[in-house]
Amino acid sequence: MSSSRQDIEAEIYRIFREQFEIEDPGPDEDLREVHGFDSIDAIELLMEIEKLFQVEMDQETKKEALSYIRTINGICDYIEQVLPDADARVSEAVNR
Repeated sequence: MSSSRQDIEAEIYRIFREQFEIEDPGPDEDLREVHGFDSIDAIELLMEIEKLFQVEMDQETKKEALSYIRTINGICDYIEQVLPDADARVSEAVNR
């Protein structure tokens, strides 16, 4: 796993702790089943991701993202897919 992937994961875990009070979910745990993470939570998570990476996703991208928001690994995979420069963006965010 690259350090940029680790940075992205660390930020996602931080968001889960701070915004959703979910402590260290397993990387492949089904967030909906195990933690009751619903579609409203998923939309809030997308807003946090937009803030973190300083991007604005269009409605189609957000709609597609909802299918990936099932596990931490899925969320990180999606971020790496949609934001090719996610590693640079997360480094900037961490160093702010």
